[in-house]
Amino acid sequence: MTRIRSSFVFSLSFVLTVSLLTLPTPAADKPLKIFILVGQSNMEGHARVETFDYIGDDPTTAPLLKKMRDTDGKPRVCDGAWISYYTGRGEQNGEGFGKLTAGYGSRPNPAEDGGKIGPEFTFGITMNETFEEPVLIIKTAWGGKSLFYDFRPPSAGVYSRTQDDIKKGRRPESGSGHYYRLMLNHIKLVLGDIGRVVPDYDPEQGYEIAGFVWFQGFNDMVSRDVYPILPKDSSVNRFAKYSEWMADFIRDVRNDLDAPKMPFVIGVMGVGGEEANEGNLEFREAMAAPATLSEFSGNVVAIPTSPFWDKPLAAIQEKYEKVNQMAYLLRTQNKNAANADGSMSKEDQQSYLKEYEAKLVSPEEVALRTRGASNAGYHYLGCAKTFALMGEAFARAILEMRNHDAKP
Repeated sequence: MTRIRSSFVFSLSFVLTVSLLTLPTPAADKPLKIFILVGQSNMEGHARVETFDYIGDDPTTAPLLKKMRDTDGKPRVCDGAWISYYTGRGEQNGEGFGKLTAGYGSRPNPAEDGGKIGPEFTFGITMNETFEEPVLIIKTAWGGKSLFYDFRPPSAGVYSRTQDDIKKGRRPESGSGHYYRLMLNHIKLVLGDIGRVVPDYDPEQGYEIAGFVWFQGFNDMVSRDVYPILPKDSSVNRFAKYSEWMADFIRDVRNDLDAPKMPFVIGVMGVGGEEANEGNLEFREAMAAPATLSEFSGNVVAIPTSPFWDKPLAAIQEKYEKVNQMAYLLRTQNKNAANADGSMSKEDQQSYLKEYEAKLVSPEEVALRTRGASNAGYHYLGCAKTFALMGEAFARAILEMRNHDAKP
């Protein structure tokens, strides 16, 4: 099968080692820098603050942890960076805003600290360190949203329902692109009254839309009705339409924001790490493909997030998944379980599972998982180290594009 390997030309090692390329200049002479972050649950961010200490266990990431905390050990509050975060559950959407700090990850109540971070925290810290002028992050993210339907860009046309949609009574045409419109409306709301979010903003200072980060993909990756499975000998990427719609999205959002060359980062799904299954790898290639188009040369970059997948935590998670599988087998009296004849009571099942887990997972692994993970695998295990590295990498990529664009 043909692969789009060139889409990953922006090497991870370069992203992580590139120096800050924009030297501080007097803030009074520079417009407010605005960065837009958009996506689904992993852009929301499900890494709990309690997993911060795990970042310090690794000498290579310990310096990053120091940037994430104030001198009192609490999550850093950035004096030069602000955030407006629009999110919600169902149609119950709302906004949280203020100085950038931890807690702007996934929020059941949009206006309240959710105790989690997404990529926005270290992204904003990096930008705050780079620019002397103020920084504003506008973030819109909702869990479980697709590009093909929820964020469908206008240029892609109205979504055509599949037979499965019709059978299940879902995805009406009227909802096509609903979250694209919510995203755009919120961005324009904030831009219309920046002083509401950034109290010291001076309209004479002006603003610059300095970059956009897209981090989404899971719902598209698992959709088999929109992206049907193809014969094994096919040379076509089954997710090729995602590449087309992603390119449409980039063009449309630039046009709607009147920012034709706005640096754009595609955060490529990395759940499962670099040894993910064939379907995951195929989807990653489709995600990254738009960055190879000549029209996007130098101003669109695909950043792989698979290198940030935490292998030690993932190995422990696999053991817990075996425990969960055994619990299911016991409940359903599966012939492969110890309870094949249905003779075990609930109490006996719990006792069996406790012993099974103790043999499978060591006390050291239990402690490590508690220290570093706080969510499921599809949320990068809720590992703050992973989200911190991703946010920093996204920021570095935008800075590199800005530097490239500024060269004669």
